[in-house]
Amino acid sequence: MDMPFAKQTLDQYIAQPQPCALKATKGIQGDVLVLGAAGKMGFHLCLMLKRCFAENGQSNRVIAVSRFSSTGSRDQFEQNGIGTIACDLCNEKELAALPDAENIWFMAGVKFGTSDQPGLLHKMNVEMPRGVAQRFKTSRITALSTGCVYSFVPAESGGSREEDPVNPVGEYARSCLGRENSFRQVSEKDGLHGALIRLNYAVEMRYGVLVDIAQKVLSQIPIDISMGRFNCIWQGDALAHIIASIDLARAPADVLNVTGLEHLSIRDTAEKFGRLFGVNPVFIGEEKPTSWLSNSSRAAKLYGAPSITPDTMIRWIAEWLKGGGETFGKPTKFEVYDGNF
Repeated sequence: MDMPFAKQTLDQYIAQPQPCALKATKGIQGDVLVLGAAGKMGFHLCLMLKRCFAENGQSNRVIAVSRFSSTGSRDQFEQNGIGTIACDLCNEKELAALPDAENIWFMAGVKFGTSDQPGLLHKMNVEMPRGVAQRFKTSRITALSTGCVYSFVPAESGGSREEDPVNPVGEYARSCLGRENSFRQVSEKDGLHGALIRLNYAVEMRYGVLVDIAQKVLSQIPIDISMGRFNCIWQGDALAHIIASIDLARAPADVLNVTGLEHLSIRDTAEKFGRLFGVNPVFIGEEKPTSWLSNSSRAAKLYGAPSITPDTMIRWIAEWLKGGGETFGKPTKFEVYDGNF
């Protein structure tokens, strides 16, 4: 078996601490909050933080904050010794009642499938983050954003860097820039120390752009190659960089791209899966000269290159799917070129 984990130990493997995360957590005093923890990455972030504190010999508690509206959604946190608080971050009283914390990771907001609901996007991705920033303006906050705030660039550009102009395409991406601006404005006005993480496609066995491509290849569903190229990063590597970035939190807020170093071809990736599955991928569309691509050289310089390569992820995902492994059914919509997710 190529995968270095069994199905039942996948979560623990994803959340194993890495040196950069251990180093950043070593100096942290007091409990930490993870806001919006019930999303796809939140549990693993909380678990990695908890394991970092344990390996460092620290007693800090990790507290996961979310609405926890689904039955049993708190169970995996509490079963792993992670504290939970049910809170609607849009509710001023509930937000005010949260405990103070010097260090916070913010992962809340609405994602794809909301481009036709601009009011919801503004409320959840702009207004709510501004309220959180104001509530915790004396804290350090690492807040997740997306590489979608950049414009499309050609592959030969090397990808968008943190200092490059932003030009988001579509309502979702514009709302994500609005979220960044909410934190940035409080940072500039009130001194909030912030780090804004522009993440491109975290991947694990159950979701992510590589899983989307693999499933289409396996099911002989046509793959739109209009986007041409993409970035992705193993979820464990992304989380380690996100945890470590708390040391970048400053006023005014800093920005960090978190993704893999490679710019992958959708066509080539599908063909690699095709060889592993023994099928020929079906393609539609025509590759455009530009794509959403980020340059993660700064993160690699700070924390090291991602430990898991794209080819390794491709092999693992192929083996996972061939073995009947579960998936979350949450497509990334990587192929959407007009920004209307």
